Amino acid sequence: MPESPRTLRTCPKGHEYYKSSECPVCPVCEKAKVPKQDFMKMLAAPARRALGAKHITSLEKLATFTEADLLKIHGLGPGSIPKLRNALKAAGLAFKK
Repeated sequence: MPESPRTLRTCPKGHEYYKSSECPVCPVCEKAKVPKQDFMKMLAAPARRALGAKHITSLEKLATFTEADLLKIHGLGPGSIPKLRNALKAAGLAFKK
């Protein structure tokens, strides 16, 4: 399947960037967003957005979910689970059983 042509776009803040997909996320704005929580810093942007959209912004809140629950969230993939598990373990917490 041929790659989609890259198009020049401008975000509402005036940043110009090229994208070949329909994804509306401005990469410049996304890089400027610095997570406040350490565990969020180690995740990819789609995973951070997915957790944020579900209001999972603390390790305590994260610990109320099972791994299976989290994998059902669009944007959060299996590569994020070990990172989250390690962050919980460092805080003396674990995923819900």
